[in-house]
Amino acid sequence: MLPVAAIVGRPNVGKSTLFNRLTGGRTALVSDIPGLTRDRREGEASLLGHKVTIVDTAGLEEAPAGSVPARMRAQSEAALNNADVVLFVIDARDGVTPADAAFAKKVRASGKPVILVSNKSEGRAGTDGFYEAFQLGLGEPIPISAEHGEGIGELVETVLAALGLKPHVRNRRARSDVDEEAAEPDVEAATRPIRVAIVGRPNSGKSTLVNALLGEERMLTGPEPGLTRDAVASDFLWGGRPVRLFDTAGLRRKARITEKAEKLSASDAIRAIRFAEVVVLLTDAQTPFEHQDLTIADMVEEEGRALVLAVNKWDLITEKQSVLRELRQMVAGRLSQLPNVSVVTVSALAGTGVDKLKDAVFDTYERWNRRISTPDLNRWLSEAMQRHTPPATSGRRIKIRYMTQPSARPPTFIAFCSQPEAMPKSYVRYLTNSLRETFKLPGVPIRFRLRKGDNPYADKRR
Repeated sequence: MLPVAAIVGRPNVGKSTLFNRLTGGRTALVSDIPGLTRDRREGEASLLGHKVTIVDTAGLEEAPAGSVPARMRAQSEAALNNADVVLFVIDARDGVTPADAAFAKKVRASGKPVILVSNKSEGRAGTDGFYEAFQLGLGEPIPISAEHGEGIGELVETVLAALGLKPHVRNRRARSDVDEEAAEPDVEAATRPIRVAIVGRPNSGKSTLVNALLGEERMLTGPEPGLTRDAVASDFLWGGRPVRLFDTAGLRRKARITEKAEKLSASDAIRAIRFAEVVVLLTDAQTPFEHQDLTIADMVEEEGRALVLAVNKWDLITEKQSVLRELRQMVAGRLSQLPNVSVVTVSALAGTGVDKLKDAVFDTYERWNRRISTPDLNRWLSEAMQRHTPPATSGRRIKIRYMTQPSARPPTFIAFCSQPEAMPKSYVRYLTNSLRETFKLPGVPIRFRLRKGDNPYADKRR
């Protein structure tokens, strides 16, 4: 387990900007909208040679019990309790507010090592706030500008000191050491987590499903639609296999998205789809596969990701067998580009169906990574052309000479033919469907491309 540093403070003091700065990415949403962050977000930072888990949290603020801000605060307090060191952030331009003073008491009461961070200290505007920070009783503040990177070096050294770590000094190493390190990425690639994104319409139960899979209340949940804003990643072992699970914001039709926060959330969810390897499209069993679900499925297919369809709230359905038959017929008719895609029924609230979902995710991932040998492909191609010969254009029959699979993820095939521009799309569909059926590739996108060229195995004697 890596040491954990939690970033806490009231809303809109720059916690997510500092998180992005320390982790070296732009994974956390950043805006001037107060309270944009709602769920805990974890990221790995390399601080002077040491790996540290950085946790971004929602703003600490007083709120009535049961409200969304109260649930956000509970998530922040959980991060505070699990941290090895706490970065308490204030806005130097605003100075110390009553909310800062109230939450500083809570942080002191946690008994965790605390580093007081005076953000937005660039220029003269933050000078007064920096000196006011001493009254919080958390020691000397560290002035930084998370947006511009000022003071980050001193902050990193202070974090390592609080964790009892010393900066690594890099020495020249022997060639054998370098060779051993060069081999490490291959080992890491074989053991890296499968990236799985949970996507769907608002209020379909995505965060509840993530909590059921993780076995803890990791994500903010409730009856209110649109609670999730960031695409939050969580690492866990699922059936003994490492998985990085992404909970995403609900995706509505673009025309209905008007608020800036929802636009940021939607773009973050789309980015999670592009980053994922397997996408679980979660739909509501009571209103399944509406137009927006199909739009999301099309997006997943266009991005070349593996797709699994999960039907949530299955415990509310009484006529399960007949409804399931209707669902499968609906999927076959509306998602013809991904025939036989896996459909799994689950109840995120009751925690049922998650084992079937696990099997579907891993099976689809295996098919998405599958490679087919060139001899097998060309034997299949010969048989497929014997069953249905390629068409003729302008009196000349199109000849397909050779075929290969240059890549997987998704399975991609190239056929070399005499007139690729004249090949009808219907014949390409025939080959794609036959390929999918013969090599058992249901439910994964297939890329079938045509190129003009000679068979590299042809006799080229001069």
